[in-house]
Amino acid sequence: MGQINKVAILTSGGDAPGMNAAIRAIVIAAQHYQIDVIGYYHGYNGLIENESRLLSLSDVNNIIHRGGTLLKSARCPAMLEIQGLKQAANTLLKEKVDALIVIGGDGSFSGLLALQAYWSGLTIGIPATIDNDLDGTDFTIGFTTAVNTAIEAIDKIRDTANAFDRIFIIELMGRQSGHITFNVGVACAAEQVLSFENVKPEQQKEKLSLLAKDIQSSQSNHHESYLIVMAENLWLGGVTKLVEQLKEYANIDATACILGHIQRGGSPVAKDRILATKMGVAAIQKLMQKKSNIMIAEQDNTITEISLENAVKHTKKVSQGLINAQEDILALTAQNQC
Repeated sequence: MGQINKVAILTSGGDAPGMNAAIRAIVIAAQHYQIDVIGYYHGYNGLIENESRLLSLSDVNNIIHRGGTLLKSARCPAMLEIQGLKQAANTLLKEKVDALIVIGGDGSFSGLLALQAYWSGLTIGIPATIDNDLDGTDFTIGFTTAVNTAIEAIDKIRDTANAFDRIFIIELMGRQSGHITFNVGVACAAEQVLSFENVKPEQQKEKLSLLAKDIQSSQSNHHESYLIVMAENLWLGGVTKLVEQLKEYANIDATACILGHIQRGGSPVAKDRILATKMGVAAIQKLMQKKSNIMIAEQDNTITEISLENAVKHTKKVSQGLINAQEDILALTAQNQC
């Protein structure tokens, strides 16, 4: 491939705070190298339907602090089909795009890998997902903001829980990943953290019994409140089912609280703005070096790269040290209350 003249970008999958900061950095870096940037709307759907606009510096002015994404986002089932992949490739060929940068998570990168069978341009992924589950990077764009948002909400829940000596069970996002749940649970001093890393489906009856004992012990020792943070998709029937089971099993009254999509929104914190900016600039620099089929990553506070295949091959695990600290020391247990 010769000189790079036009780069396409899109944001795909679940939105994450900091996506706009990444878009801004890409456009500014591309302008530095006299490269045109075309932005496609609504993820891969915009690529298939050729819904796009040329992005200028004025388009990305004053967006670094905004949540969501200037280019909108969406899931795109059509990218799972050959016809959808061919349509996306045809758009890139028709518009004479030299490289495609996708800002998103593992599903978005899987689409980028599949597209390479029908299009020979350069491809780069920028990891942006609140789940923080992409392997090879210490943090993904949006994770830190999502954690801070959940912490602020749960601190408020703790206030009302203390006022009424109440039990709250709070469900957090993360799909099948416990990064948000464990980090938020530890930061909020939750009495219990329930996630995929410490609760298996076949252990739920046993866990219910242990939770009931812990709560009863806490109440007998006059604790003001009791908070359980739980990962979404963990408990069969969800957080409301766990509330019902505690009532049926041990006559324990608890309140369910699902934080939901507030974890995706809001102004990105400084760490996410800086990470997104560094990754956006690095993406253009890697393209100038004719690098392709890579994900921009941060390891030990240094921007680097890994192959897209390796990025989506394994789900990054929660720090075992954090799990051990919560399970062995920090968790409120009946034994600790004796």
